[in-house]
Amino acid sequence: MGKLTGKVVVITGANSGIGLASAKRFAGEGARLFLTGRRASELEQAVSDVGHGATGIVGDVSKLADLDRLFETVRQQAGQIDVLFANAGGGDFAALADITEAHYDRIFDTNVKGTLFTVQKALPLLKDGGSIILTGSTSATTGVPAFSVYSASKAALRNFARAWILDLAPRKIRVNVLVPGATATPGWHGLSSDAAMNQQMVRAVEQSTPLARLAEPSEVAAAALFLASDDSSFVNGSELFVDGGAAQI
Repeated sequence: MGKLTGKVVVITGANSGIGLASAKRFAGEGARLFLTGRRASELEQAVSDVGHGATGIVGDVSKLADLDRLFETVRQQAGQIDVLFANAGGGDFAALADITEAHYDRIFDTNVKGTLFTVQKALPLLKDGGSIILTGSTSATTGVPAFSVYSASKAALRNFARAWILDLAPRKIRVNVLVPGATATPGWHGLSSDAAMNQQMVRAVEQSTPLARLAEPSEVAAAALFLASDDSSFVNGSELFVDGGAAQI
């Protein structure tokens, strides 16, 4: 029997990277999966790659109507949620002098507004004693040049978790923050479209991380499985860093 056998799991931002790797790991542990992402073709491929009867629902977490449609599908097909992995997020670089309203809105609408209403709209379906996982970032702990809006959005999620464990205490629902360091995902490598800049970023990570490399998505997924499963039954309101030690020095 797998660690998630019989559990209903919803993962946002599941069409690539950490979300997809986690979906594959959770499926292997017996979970019934509902996956969502904005790009239909990538989500369709992700559902195929995950297998195990996973269901894909195209949607943007920053759009409340899309969230309503997601959770109505879950309600009709499964009737409950045991684990919610609010993983969808993204960002890009902009120095302070170059930040625009559009840059701010794009990042905060997805990372903060999207996470808030993903969790809120899941609550009627979440089982008492369930697990909520938020995806944070080491950039909320250590400064990164020209990354302030993204970093601030991820710091907001940390404080969501602190408050939500109190709001949800009567239902014994746990809320934890998974904090990946630099991870070899399309999103991370896509932070710069310039190949030379990308290589410079990789070298900077290697030099500043005690383990001297980027994480693999599967390594972050293993930590997500811990937070999703009963192995973490007394872990609540915490940050689990999967960063090779980069934010600890």
